[in-house]
Amino acid sequence: MNILAWIILGLIAGAIAKAIYPGNQGGGILGTMLLGIIGAFVGGSLYSFLTTGTLALTSAGLSLGGIVVAVLGALVALFIYYALTRRSTTY
Repeated sequence: MNILAWIILGLIAGAIAKAIYPGNQGGGILGTMLLGIIGAFVGGSLYSFLTTGTLALTSAGLSLGGIVVAVLGALVALFIYYALTRRSTTY
């Protein structure tokens, strides 16, 4: 997949994931694109693991199914990121 397709997939998947995920996420367009690209790798790898039983570093393609897998991967990436960076508030 060429770099332009990665950028388009990243923007689409990241924007949809940020719209679905509750709360306010910063990051701007670059953060959204990076989130989507990471989501494409996470989603593609999880899809590969669930369908073949082996964990391979793959990515979702630029298709409707690929966008869905990338959005799901981006949601998982957002959840993990906020779970690791959540600050505990003490009064």
